[in-house]
Amino acid sequence: MSLRPTGPELLTLRRKSRTSPWVSFAWRIALVVVMLVFVVAVHWFERDGLRDNLDGHITFSDVIYFTAVSITTTGYGDIVPISPHTRTFDALVVTPIRIFFILIFLGTAYQFVLRRTWDRWIMARIQKKLTDHVVIAGFGTSGSEAVVELIARGTKSDCIVVVDPDPAAIASAESLGCAVLQGDATRDKTLEAVRVAQSKVLIISAGRDDTSILICLTARHLAPDLKISIAVRAEDNELPARQAGATTVINPVSFAGLLLAGSAHGPNIADYIADLASTQGRVRLAEREARPEEYGKPLAQITTGLGLRVYRSGQPIGFWERDCEQLRAGDRIVEIVPSVSREAAFKVPPGHANYTTPTLK
Repeated sequence: MSLRPTGPELLTLRRKSRTSPWVSFAWRIALVVVMLVFVVAVHWFERDGLRDNLDGHITFSDVIYFTAVSITTTGYGDIVPISPHTRTFDALVVTPIRIFFILIFLGTAYQFVLRRTWDRWIMARIQKKLTDHVVIAGFGTSGSEAVVELIARGTKSDCIVVVDPDPAAIASAESLGCAVLQGDATRDKTLEAVRVAQSKVLIISAGRDDTSILICLTARHLAPDLKISIAVRAEDNELPARQAGATTVINPVSFAGLLLAGSAHGPNIADYIADLASTQGRVRLAEREARPEEYGKPLAQITTGLGLRVYRSGQPIGFWERDCEQLRAGDRIVEIVPSVSREAAFKVPPGHANYTTPTLK
């Protein structure tokens, strides 16, 4: 079962409008004025087809009044069309113009008032619930794969916030159920809007190393204790990324090289490494804190998986080292655990025809 949207989709080729909202507003006003002038002119030349029930005389001000009333309402009955031509014009031209006027006014009100008010209200509601969430800066290939993997590992989509300047990327992230913000993640205002200081981790994959490192610097400035994982493409940029405050630096090019080198020494090594990194395989890597019942026991005796490494005070300890013979409070364990099947990941109950009992590889 795929987390990506499937089935026929409506594809729309879009380009950001070069017209400012105020220019668009001016064009709407101009269109309204042109239509008013047109209707006033026709009514003036066809004034013999109108009758004023008050004084029986049609003046130019009466024409303006009748036009305004006809376009905005259905009329008050004080001035009425009496000739077939005028009635036909009001029925076939003025009535559609009236509907068009209403749509223009509603659209303008929505764009300049309702939409901004609504967006601010929705944003405020989302921000109130943003705590211990995951922020993804950049929704390209790596960022989108990270989101899919996070959801597969059990992270709720509404606990993931995606920041990207590309509207197409934002739409794609939104389709997965993530909270989204279209903007520049290198700016303080953008990261503050997604409550980066209250987040659990920031994952950066901006597509350019310089942009990713600048996002890292901005985030570290706003959240000194935040866990930051960053993807860089050039090996020379790994050190600057760490100096910028990244907790974890990942180089997909180097990782691909490791897989290629491993495949040269055995056909199954690369497959197993990829298996460990994904929830789609039979096993996966997991990290957790040591439990109280495990204190004093060796790493080899944990029952949740196959213990590989212990991190004690930030220092790695291999499973073969003596310090792993007694686990302590605060130790973080890296282990290999059985990965549920794809069906089980989506809550297929035991006993179902598609259920597979997880086993170690």
